[in-house]
Amino acid sequence: MNIKITLGLRILLGILLLVFGSNKFIGFLPNFEFANPEAGVFFGALANSYVLKTVALTEIIAGILLLINKSVPFALLLIVPISINIVLFHITLDPANITPAIVVFALNAYLIYRKWDHYKGLF
Repeated sequence: MNIKITLGLRILLGILLLVFGSNKFIGFLPNFEFANPEAGVFFGALANSYVLKTVALTEIIAGILLLINKSVPFALLLIVPISINIVLFHITLDPANITPAIVVFALNAYLIYRKWDHYKGLF
């Protein structure tokens, strides 16, 4: 049963990363309003630089790797700094919209926990 749950969560995280990463390039999801104007200014600054495109490309690559089940431990590590920064952004600037950030972070953390044997050599 755990294998099926892990498979489903890996696919869910892959889809989330692929959709939200692609949205940063294409913009097919509706724009949402930030509760804090400072969050909009900060996000706008990121959007007008290379940073958001780099994050988007990283999300897309990690999402594809998760969906095709290739280099999953690498993809999970690749997304750690992004998931942490998404949570920190929402904690500090936009707490009203933190739920998707927590979902991505929790999925990432759980899947890393399930693949922990692959990371033992790093520690």
